[in-house]
Amino acid sequence: MRDYKQITKDLEDIFSRRIVYYDGAMGTMIQQLKLSEKDFRGSLYKGHPCDLLGNNDLLSVTTPEKIKQIHLQYLEAGADIIGTNTFNSTTIAQLDYQMEGQVDLINAESARIAVEAVEEFQLKHPGKKCFVAGSIGPTNKTASMSPDVNRPGYRAVSFDELVTTYFKQMEVLVQSGVHILLPETVFDTLNLKACLFAYENLNEKMRVKIPLIISITITDKSGRTLSGQTTEACWYSIRHSNPLCIGINCALGAEDMRPYLEELSKVADCYISCYPNAGLPNPLSESGYDETPEYTSECLKSFAEAGLLNLVGGCCGTTPDHIKAIVEKTKSMPPRKKTVLTERCLQLSGLEPLKIEEKNAPFVMVGERTNVTGSPKFKKLIKEDKFEDALEVARQQVQNGANIIDVNFDEGLIDSEACMDLFLKLIAPEPDIAKVPIMIDSSKWSVIETGLKCVQGKPIVNSISLKEGEEAFLKNARLARKYGAAIIVMAFDEAGQAASKEDKVRICKRAYDLLTKKINFPPEDIIFDPNVLTVGTGIEEHSQYAVDFIEAIREIKQECPFAKTSGGISNISFSFRGQNTV
Repeated sequence: MRDYKQITKDLEDIFSRRIVYYDGAMGTMIQQLKLSEKDFRGSLYKGHPCDLLGNNDLLSVTTPEKIKQIHLQYLEAGADIIGTNTFNSTTIAQLDYQMEGQVDLINAESARIAVEAVEEFQLKHPGKKCFVAGSIGPTNKTASMSPDVNRPGYRAVSFDELVTTYFKQMEVLVQSGVHILLPETVFDTLNLKACLFAYENLNEKMRVKIPLIISITITDKSGRTLSGQTTEACWYSIRHSNPLCIGINCALGAEDMRPYLEELSKVADCYISCYPNAGLPNPLSESGYDETPEYTSECLKSFAEAGLLNLVGGCCGTTPDHIKAIVEKTKSMPPRKKTVLTERCLQLSGLEPLKIEEKNAPFVMVGERTNVTGSPKFKKLIKEDKFEDALEVARQQVQNGANIIDVNFDEGLIDSEACMDLFLKLIAPEPDIAKVPIMIDSSKWSVIETGLKCVQGKPIVNSISLKEGEEAFLKNARLARKYGAAIIVMAFDEAGQAASKEDKVRICKRAYDLLTKKINFPPEDIIFDPNVLTVGTGIEEHSQYAVDFIEAIREIKQECPFAKTSGGISNISFSFRGQNTV
């Protein structure tokens, strides 16, 4: 296995000193070869039952020298990093060609060819360091959207299926010698989150962090991914993966990409990449795209002049001539300086971002009517299987000012996991609801985890506690982090629920220290709920509860820097049970 710690150091060094260059389009170069069905089949797949023409990744197996020559052309043009010919080398994407059983071979051969090309090039250019990035495409299915307009809750692929296929691809790529993993052309953030979950599983298995570059796709001038997220919201969803570099590729030419790259550059505290198409598609053009190397390189030169670039290359329609022109125009310019975040703050997202700053933070309202334990109306609709009507409850909460919506199905007579799965999938295509972050609420971890697999934004887990001891608490916190979620920590420990101010502060401080010191959980992603217990009951032992809550909040904020606090004010309503008008 490669020394990934050293590779990370080498990459950090080159990124800090100058603009780094990625290659151009593999597909465009393959298209220019004008290969036949026979070329794609080679000698191995003569009797394959369906057409293979267009399965470009397969060429690494059937015509490896042609793929190697493309890599060498890009290296000669000035690329520091080349991508493997594996964009569609997942079991899911290869189903179209009935080649899902060949993905290990395709990934291994593609990585081998790219590594050989780099080694061959470096022999001719001593002292030049080049790297291979394992290209990981988005697959041809989406986890956030239904392919059937008549079944909005249906998905053609599940989160778990994506995790499995991505892990399989990445493991082979790493075993075959790639230096970097590159999920690219991401159109659905939930697909990417599944990829990042698999990536963390691989890091854990190999006991090392493999360098990671991520590239998302803004599909049009709306400034959103295909699944509806803004650039900033997408970054909040995936920031937990701590990539070396984040950027934008495909769909747009450089000129149209600029505002979204500027937005990303402001919020991302890592390096920034950009590899645009050579303009918009034009079937009458020889390469399928209109922009010349001169035009594309001039656009990207202006990006470099504005201090936006750390890594630059080309996507669809670009060739070695484009890369060579980009290198010539930008090689004397300094790289973008990393954005330094001056304040640690809670960053959440639905389709749109929600930033809760440390100072002068607004009062954030959580709508709790999509909660079967808090809303008799919602509970009745769910029990009657009226999920479309239940969506209106969520919509009304957002329209009435809820910044976050809490979703809970903890009721003994319903299938909580199934309800959570369906309801969150129904919310996803509703932009006026899905624009806000989701609080996934349950006393059962299995229900919470079901919800985490449905949400492309950055949600809040509600909740975890020390009720079952430190081991279970930290296990769930680690998992929440792998899914990219913030957490609510309830003031519970092994002895029960905290009632007094002293117990509330003690338990929260203990949880804070465990999270931040043992597993490096970001303190800004911790929200403490010190329990607003029953208020206004007239029972003497309850008389101090409200004051204890308020005073505990003040002390927790002092003891636990950057953590947020919340209170379930709806608990007050317990005082009025039976008085439905009140």
